[in-house]
Amino acid sequence: MHIQKLKVRPKKTAAVSLCTPELATMLGCWAAKNDLTTTGACAETAKALYDCMRTTPMGGKQHRPTINYHLARLNKVLK
Repeated sequence: MHIQKLKVRPKKTAAVSLCTPELATMLGCWAAKNDLTTTGACAETAKALYDCMRTTPMGGKQHRPTINYHLARLNKVLK
């Protein structure tokens, strides 16, 4: 049995943005009120975004799936 260049493509997962609603709210407030300062009418939304970004854990390094490595090893055995 011979398997030539056996590879599996991993499923792509969508990136999760945890503070997206707060950012959208702040940008909407800026567009509606034309206020780009942090002390004006949009101060609460800016503070909510700041708090979300401060408390959200940072994403670490993504682990790569090892399936292709193991398939390459298996390919050497099957030859």
